This record gives sequence, C-alpha cells and structure tokens, in this order.
Amino acid sequence: MVPTRMSGTCFLSTAVISTNRIFYSPRHLNPSTGLLSPACRVSWVFGISGLRTFSSATSKPSTMGDTITDSAMDAVQKRLMFEDECVLVDEQDRVIGHDSKYNCHLMEKIESENLLHRAFSVFLFNTKYELLLQQRSATKVTFPLVWTNTCCSHPLYRESELVEENCLGVRNAAQRKLLDELGIPPEEIPVDEFVPLGRMLYKAPSDGKWGEHEVDYLLFIVRNVTLKPNPDEVADVKYVGREQLKELLRKADAGEDGVKLSPWFRLVVDNFLLKWWDYLEQGNLEEVADMKTIHRLK
Repeated sequence: MVPTRMSGTCFLSTAVISTNRIFYSPRHLNPSTGLLSPACRVSWVFGISGLRTFSSATSKPSTMGDTITDSAMDAVQKRLMFEDECVLVDEQDRVIGHDSKYNCHLMEKIESENLLHRAFSVFLFNTKYELLLQQRSATKVTFPLVWTNTCCSHPLYRESELVEENCLGVRNAAQRKLLDELGIPPEEIPVDEFVPLGRMLYKAPSDGKWGEHEVDYLLFIVRNVTLKPNPDEVADVKYVGREQLKELLRKADAGEDGVKLSPWFRLVVDNFLLKWWDYLEQGNLEEVADMKTIHRLK
C-alpha cells in the first residue's frame, strides 16, 4: 500500500520528515518549520491500488542468477543498493511506486519488467563558468571509474524528495547527494539555486549485470563551493572549461589514458550542454528551460 497523492500546496524543508516510509499529510506539518508536530502522528490515507511498492520489512532483492549477498560488492555500496528505495515512474514520469536501488539497476529486471526510475544529474559551475566533473569511485556498482558530471543520483521514496511542485523533491535530493558525495555543505547550495532545465529518458547497460533506465532531471547551478569528496563515492574531481572538456571527449573517443565517460553525461554533452553553457554565461539560462518535454535519447 502507498500513500495517496498530496493535495494542495506543500512547502517542505530540506529535512527528511518521514522515516521507515511512514508519510504524513501536509496539514500536520508545522507551517513555520515544515516539520511534523510531535502531537500529530496521523498517517496519510492509504489504499491506492495498482501501484508497485515493496514494504521495507518484506522487500527482497532479486536473486536472478545471483545470491542476494553479492559478496564482491563493497559494503557501503551494498548497504545503499539494498536500503535505498528509488522512485518508480512510467514513461510520462508519473510516480507508480518504489523498489530497491538493487532491483532498479539489474539489467535483467529492467528488461523483463521495464523498471524505470527517477534520477537527476547536477551540473555545478564555479563563478568562472568552469564545470565541476567527478570520476566515480572504483567501488561503484554501476559505471566505476568513469568521468561524469558533478553529481548523478536518485531521489528516494521519501516525502521530502517526492514533492512535484517546482521539482522541489528532486532539488532536495540533489542537495543531499552533493553533501554525501562531494562534502558540499547544504548552505552553499540552496535548493532554490538549482535550475531545472529538462528531462531525458534513456537506458544504458553498465556491464552484463547492471545498468540504468532513468527519467533524468538535468539541474544547473552556479556556486563557488567547498569540496571534501567522499572516497566511497568519488575517485577524483576537476573543474574544466570548454576546451578541457573537448579534450576529455577526444580522449574518451580515442580510448586514450583509459578515459571513459558515463553514458548519461555523454548524452547531455552531445545534445544540450554546449548550448546551455552559452546561455549560462549570458545570464539567461531560464530561456532554454523546458520541463514539459521528456527527451527520449539513445
């Protein structure tokens, strides 16, 4: 069972106000803090049928061809794969339930059940309009050691990251993961500074077992930030200008120095990035924002 859709307008703080997948109605929130009143423990109305959902007490990862322990998996990544619940959506990006990060990234389940989940990709620039890139850690389950945009991850199935209005849920998730992966303090990246520019739907295998199938929100932000990369998530970081990015692309295409790029980053580069970079430097980025279209890219 899953909670009914939120009615009316709800302005949530970036704090996680629900745990163990218990959700509360906006009318039970303190209007000044956005947090649940201690006196109010009234859950949302339950009962919508037809949505895919897995209880935290009963959900089990797929065992297709594997033991559920995945002994080769790094302990941190194993915890995230089994505990994090991604938001399942249809091809119109409508929420239809949730499932473990583990199940959402198994290519066999992606292909057999057409599992599609919501994601985001952050492109953070400093005030010199240099783009911050990261190289994913060697222990990442999907796409280890590839270079990619600043931060790529998923909103989780929690109330603060399900808010649809102004993409607030996705922006809350982006702020959370920039802290988790790169150590950027939340106060340096206010959620209202993220500019959602578009969405793309893509599918990409990582290896024979893992892959991605996502509706990816593309977020731009310009901030000078403090970095303290988490080695469990990030192997390296660097800022690049346009020419440095073009050289990185050339090396990836030529197979030089072992450079590999994430497929979603390459899709954004090939379809949007350089044009959007122009608008960013001109100060009129909002002119190219299009959150109505879902670009289906391969």
